[in-house]
Amino acid sequence: MNARPDARDFATPQKFGIGQPVPRAEDPVLVRGEGRYTDDLALAGQAYGVFVRSPIAHGILRGIDAEAALGLPGVLKVITAADLEGYGTIGNALPFKNQDGTPMRKPAHPSLSIDRVRYVGEPVALVVAETLAEARDAAEAVVLDIEDLPVVTTPDEAAAEGAPLLHDDAPGNLALDFRTGDQAATDAAFAKAAHVTSLDLLNNRLVINPMEPRSAIGVYEADSERFTLHVGSQGVFGLRNNLADGVLKQPRDKVRVLTGNVGGSFGMKAPVYPEYLPLLQAAKLLGRPVKWTDLRSESFLSDHHGRDVAVTAELALSAEGDFLAFRVKGRANMGGYLNPLAPLFQTVNIARNMVGVYRTPVFDVAVACLFTNTTPIGAYRGAGRPEGNYFIERLIDTAAAEMNLDRVSLRRRNHIRPADMPYSAPSGLTYDSGDFPAVLDRALAAADWDGFPARRAESEARGKLRGIGIGDYLEITAPPQNEMGGIRFEADGTVTIITGTLDYGQGHLTPFAQVLHDRLGIPIDRIRLLQGDSDQLIAGGGTGGSKSLMASGTALVEAGDLVIAKGREAAASVLEAGPADIEFREGRFTIAGTDRGIGLLELAAKVRAGLPDPAAPKSLDVAHTHKESPSAFPNGCHVAEVEVDPETGVATVVRYTTVNDFGTLVNPMLVEGQLHGGVVQGIGQALMERTAYDEQGQLVTGSFMDYCLPRASDAPFMGFESHAVPATTNPLGVKGCGEAGCAGSLPSVMNALVDALRPHGIHHINMPATPQAIWSALQEAGGAA
Repeated sequence: MNARPDARDFATPQKFGIGQPVPRAEDPVLVRGEGRYTDDLALAGQAYGVFVRSPIAHGILRGIDAEAALGLPGVLKVITAADLEGYGTIGNALPFKNQDGTPMRKPAHPSLSIDRVRYVGEPVALVVAETLAEARDAAEAVVLDIEDLPVVTTPDEAAAEGAPLLHDDAPGNLALDFRTGDQAATDAAFAKAAHVTSLDLLNNRLVINPMEPRSAIGVYEADSERFTLHVGSQGVFGLRNNLADGVLKQPRDKVRVLTGNVGGSFGMKAPVYPEYLPLLQAAKLLGRPVKWTDLRSESFLSDHHGRDVAVTAELALSAEGDFLAFRVKGRANMGGYLNPLAPLFQTVNIARNMVGVYRTPVFDVAVACLFTNTTPIGAYRGAGRPEGNYFIERLIDTAAAEMNLDRVSLRRRNHIRPADMPYSAPSGLTYDSGDFPAVLDRALAAADWDGFPARRAESEARGKLRGIGIGDYLEITAPPQNEMGGIRFEADGTVTIITGTLDYGQGHLTPFAQVLHDRLGIPIDRIRLLQGDSDQLIAGGGTGGSKSLMASGTALVEAGDLVIAKGREAAASVLEAGPADIEFREGRFTIAGTDRGIGLLELAAKVRAGLPDPAAPKSLDVAHTHKESPSAFPNGCHVAEVEVDPETGVATVVRYTTVNDFGTLVNPMLVEGQLHGGVVQGIGQALMERTAYDEQGQLVTGSFMDYCLPRASDAPFMGFESHAVPATTNPLGVKGCGEAGCAGSLPSVMNALVDALRPHGIHHINMPATPQAIWSALQEAGGAA
């Protein structure tokens, strides 16, 4: 990477405009340790909170004895459910319906347990003390009287006849009996199929584990009767609205959410969590701020988990290998309560993304979503997109092996072609752009697919098994919601972008500044970014679903046009010309056909000081809202090579190639970094990350001693190439990239692993394919032949 250029270079459009690998402007601050995360904050007079959590997975809460805790030094208050009367519970606004037309069951999710605990780690009380050490000591002194109840930890157990019931208003522990697609047409397609491939597939539960644990500070201002929550989030505007409307039941102007730097989230820090209301109520009752930060051991239990769906997936094919239909039937784990966005990930998102890049005419997806005595399931990087791509890609490889067809040719035969665009998918969505055959061909060339037999032979000579696999993926991004595009010209000559997405590690400032620099010619070092204050936003969809640049970027393009329109009026006044005679180019307004002009920043300063013409604009500032726009369809092809040691079962990703269509790349360097992170997380899920509960509902993989995350040594060198077909649904032509690494890596790694094991009689292995699982499978198949 080149050294960061100095400030005088930032005005060079070709060097810092759209398409250039500009280094992240925020990095120097972060690597110097000067970031401001929630736990870095120390408010005047703040007290400290520690949550008392249920030590058992299912039981009747008979009582909470806090007398001993209240008698300890420094203890100020013990908050229980009784202190939260009059407030709301954590909601779920998804309008899903069961197959019979009845609404999805949404049992109440209280912030603190009232009469029943439903998973280990569920918050029961909040202890507040003068110091953190005093709060921790007091939390250990709180005695819970819980009568044990029988436990279910898997959807199969929850669905069994006579299973213990978690919620009285969810008979059979069923949250949702989901179905989408065309069942009759799918059944007809399967009936006439020459071949049907069927696989039992598990998308394993994951503990999300961002670098920064969750942390929050509750504040209440008695004079204004206003709540403020300092918290790591994925978007303060939506979080403020959900907190105010559903939980606090306060007018939105009485609630403020502030977010500084955020050390990762991957979907996990987006929703309202149970801890937020007790912290705010404690602050109100005590008249002082109350701060809480999770311990990592608590995070394993209290942060929502990801994935966790098991399905039987089927693919119907003609004798020639044409895809006729796919069918999915399965069960998804909701955990003890519905996450605010569950079960979107294991239902709609799987169905839409499983269509992928293929001309499959019809499908039928049915998923039963069940409550269990485990930590609730929420969004995790991709949130159904990697699942859908994994399911279809494993089916394709298996079908090719069963039908003795070439797996590459089978994909090519069924690709949606560029001439088919715009393509109406059976999901009901319309793909606007893409060249899937070209992406596959380019990936095979970059991966040296034809040279693989020689590499396999070399591995075999060393006693290793080697396989190669394809992940030919397409994602449907979240549709951008109303998003703010604010541009504010400051008195010090800087320009502030105000928008409602939120950077929790992506590096928003630099690409957003590149867009504004490209549009308005503002030197990139003059641009600042404001995202984390709900008081300063008029709209905001937050960050998630790979939509940030589509949303904020489009909002900035539109806001930039409004600045130019206002600037023409102001420049006309300053230059004594008619607005129609004013031209704008590369940051400067000029009178057409002359060299008389004024720079945008100089003009903004004059406007701020006040122009003599009373009709002239009083400011060039813009507070614009971009309305919703369609989803985009990032796609690509990943090719992985995996080497297996048959003596130990250890699988290593030794070679990795990617070709991706993310549309216009505003900053290729940041895009490549996003892809790297997603790929490594996919490798972790495929080969390492195992979440296990025992029969009592205790999380036995509850620390980094028991739960294996990938390390730098597990990450291969990743080839990255772009085959961009710009989107037609937004002015920048961008498609989103944040979650694509997972969508391509899960199928490519697992297809490569099975390719290595297939000569030994192993045709499928579920994730996580740990050394123990691989070694056991080889032994059962007769060892390494």
